[in-house]
Amino acid sequence: MIEPIFTNDAIVFGILMLSLGFVFYTENIKTGFWSKFYKIVPGLFMAYFIPALFTTFRVIAPEWETENEVGEIIKNKSQLYYVASRFLLPAALVLMTLSIDLKAIFNLGSKALIMFFTGTVGIIIGGPIAILLISIFSPETVGGADFDAVWRGLSTLAGSWIGGGANQTAMLEIYQYNPSKYGGMVIVDIVVANVWMAILLIGIGKKDKIDKWLKADTSAIEDLKQKVIHFSEKVKRNPSLTDLMIMLAIGFGTVGFGHFCSKYLAEFFSNFVASIESQTWRNIFSFLGSSFFWLISVSTIVAILLSYTKAKNYEGAGASKLGSVFIYILVATIGMKMDLNQALENPGLMVIGLVWMTIHAVLLIIVAKIIKAPYFFLAVGSQANVGGAASAPIVAQAFHPSLATVGVLLAVFGYAIGTIGAIACTILMELSSTL
Repeated sequence: MIEPIFTNDAIVFGILMLSLGFVFYTENIKTGFWSKFYKIVPGLFMAYFIPALFTTFRVIAPEWETENEVGEIIKNKSQLYYVASRFLLPAALVLMTLSIDLKAIFNLGSKALIMFFTGTVGIIIGGPIAILLISIFSPETVGGADFDAVWRGLSTLAGSWIGGGANQTAMLEIYQYNPSKYGGMVIVDIVVANVWMAILLIGIGKKDKIDKWLKADTSAIEDLKQKVIHFSEKVKRNPSLTDLMIMLAIGFGTVGFGHFCSKYLAEFFSNFVASIESQTWRNIFSFLGSSFFWLISVSTIVAILLSYTKAKNYEGAGASKLGSVFIYILVATIGMKMDLNQALENPGLMVIGLVWMTIHAVLLIIVAKIIKAPYFFLAVGSQANVGGAASAPIVAQAFHPSLATVGVLLAVFGYAIGTIGAIACTILMELSSTL
């Protein structure tokens, strides 16, 4: 990995913030080129794409290598994504959930779950179908023997795209893919998942046209948004310094509590899962040992409980807006992880990943058309699988901050079924590789 121009996280963070400032400034211009541009491309996509361009041209980088005086290769890594996902994301979820109407969330109906499970099925069948299709043109791409077998490596993608990082690690442990080749799978995961997220973000700018084509009933979503907007207007006030400090205290106080609980919960459940005799069941429940899973879960539960207290009135002082600031910073750090050059490093594997994700997308579109599900359910149901708790709230809040919790709840559910779904997918991929 070539060393980027800027490696100091303080400088890189400044560049990311300047990028966000540029996006918001130009998006607010109501005439001329920028007005027309943002009617086609959503600002949230640009907040993601500009950092990706900086990484592609090696201005900044999430990871890089340097050589010390004695010739040893030193691996370096930016901590910005870690800070954004472990500190800003849970704080954002708390601030955007304060005014949530949980009853209204449940009133969204079954279509949210149907689209989520459709996304899961799309990943499960997408892998083996992609292997069958690619084997027609390039059998060596999907070949390999023993621990070098490509299907073993692809099992880690299934774990990541149905659940998350913990499920991905579990699949690597179960199927013992060659560690020296695992990096190639990680690149496919990052590139394909981020390209798909970019497409979803672009689609949000066209959601009205998409919903019209789907003949979707968006009344439940609009009712939820209107309830939050009405409540926000009712308690609206100019935020004082005290308001801002209390909102930060609520957000980061909950984050601190979440980190405190997640450490002990992850440790407890890791030991509990390790004591299970069956290897299969140990792998299925391995996600319970993830501290990130417990951080997001605890933060969300606390936020929901706070929504039944007077703390919800801080929505009037801009709680969800402050949460959105943190979300945009997270988006920029996710964009920073996207290096478009990596797509050229292993084109065969990349094609498998793209075909796989296309099958996932096509199935979602077909089912959404049949049940007349809004684009919101399609996008969030997909991202809750593919992106997990780190990016599902991003896509959900792009529709409205009050909807971020929907993304979190579905993503947490994805962790629970991630390993089971990935195992089913891998069994099918192994069979496909032998045909």
